[in-house]
This record gives sequence, C-alpha cells and structure tokens, in this order.
Amino acid sequence: MSEMDDRFAGVSSRSDKHSPRVDEELEHEIQGMLKSGHATRSEEFREVEPVAEGEPDTATSPNSTLIGGVPVGMTEDAVVARAELARWLVRADFPADGPGLVEAALDHRAPDAIVEELQRLPEGETYERIGDVARALGYPTET
Repeated sequence: MSEMDDRFAGVSSRSDKHSPRVDEELEHEIQGMLKSGHATRSEEFREVEPVAEGEPDTATSPNSTLIGGVPVGMTEDAVVARAELARWLVRADFPADGPGLVEAALDHRAPDAIVEELQRLPEGETYERIGDVARALGYPTET
C-alpha cells in the first residue's frame, strides 16, 4: 500500500468508529437492501394472509380466472366484486351503516368505484359483515 499524508491508501473509505471486522459485518447486513433497492424486511401487518379454509383461492388480478372455482349460487363477477369490496373494508369497520362504510372506505383510500358502489347502500340499515353488504348491493351470494 502506498502512503499519502501519513495515512495508508483505503483507510479513508473505512469508518473510524468501528473496527474493520464490524464494518464488514454491517456491510454484509445491508447487501440485500443495496442490491434490491428497497428494504428486504417486511412488517408483519403488510404480509399477505393465507386464504381461509374452505374459501376459494382467488388471483390478485380481477381480470384473471379464479383458482379453486366459484361457490354454488355465485358468478365469477360476483366473487371478484365481493373480494374487491372486502379488500377495502376490514373487520374493524363492521358493524356499520352505509355512510359509515363509505367513510371507512375513504379512510382506507379505496378507489372511487368502490366508494360509489357503497354509496348505493340503502339508508337506515346496519351491516354486520361483507356478505350483508354484498346482498344489499344485489350481488348473488353462495347457497
């Protein structure tokens, strides 16, 4: 190594707060983030939950076909519409009336189409679950 101003070359690229071994460990810990360009650890609440037992598996794209079939008494379009409503309304939003569900959807930053659909709910009724909302909107339900 060559000397420059009483220092060895390459020393300035290392931290003077840690030993070289600690610097290498820290560099190793962030390699995934450096290579991918985003954080490599996800927070638990952001992870996708598995499909409940007995529920049909659905693809993430509404334009795709459903995996696992369609429940008896429902159409593929009704399953997709109900899943899209359920995507923007969580269990904590129930029980609620129509305006309460519209407000919850707005709080969750739901698309305008979902908000407009919820605005069609009849006034004066309280909904306990997403199935009640689907029936009130006229979607076919499983038998």
